[in-house]
Amino acid sequence: MNILDKIVIDKRKEVDLKKSLIPVSQLENSVLFGRPNVSLTNALRNTTTGIIAEHKRRSPSKSEINQGLNVQDVAKGYEDAGVCGMSVLTDGKYFGGSLDDLLLARATVEMPLLRKEFIIDEYQILEAKAYGADVILLIAAILSKKEIKSFSELAKSLDLDVLLEVHNEEELHKSIMPSLDMLGVNNRNLKTFEVSLNTSKSLAEMIPDEFVKVSESGISSSEAIKELKPYGYQGFLIGENFMKTDNPGEHAKSFIETLKN
Repeated sequence: MNILDKIVIDKRKEVDLKKSLIPVSQLENSVLFGRPNVSLTNALRNTTTGIIAEHKRRSPSKSEINQGLNVQDVAKGYEDAGVCGMSVLTDGKYFGGSLDDLLLARATVEMPLLRKEFIIDEYQILEAKAYGADVILLIAAILSKKEIKSFSELAKSLDLDVLLEVHNEEELHKSIMPSLDMLGVNNRNLKTFEVSLNTSKSLAEMIPDEFVKVSESGISSSEAIKELKPYGYQGFLIGENFMKTDNPGEHAKSFIETLKN
């Protein structure tokens, strides 16, 4: 059993528990549920840099990355640096995140926020809306074509952007549908954790132009972005590279300045 299988088993238990504690009606009555969406898709289409910066405390591959920073400071730093959006990990067991991180980030910044989560149930999409997300992530590796369709259509009905993540050609082919906004290619092999930008390069031409292309994982230099731009990528998700420093916002700012030059 690989790490993704383990995460999904734990996630199902976690979601079942949450459903028994917080009814859907409570989520739908939350203050943020009616908030208008700030589109990450539009932000990426209208930028020259395309950086989506991540808040991530730890991961199964790297264990601890940075436990010491508070999410408000990170969010403010990223926004001041001029990133297009922020990805907030809300998984607790494997990544040390929580929905409170999303809520705190939302209270601090105006930019688009992506709820980075292992979504296996419609309930989590309602949660994302209730806690102030603008975008949800769907992972093709853990979902059927039918689930991708119903989850993405629900998200669109709630005025949320949808970023769908794939790792290979097979996942990409089952996923392409009009209810998606962005297609993300994860350069990390989830079974071996090896990272290669060739994954993004090889899948690029199979992604129709109506979707914003996003490259994820293993992007640690401006050279990597310059290498991927000719393949049509407009978004670049960067997490560990910023988070492993004492000041992720400052690091993101100098990274963006290097890109612009």
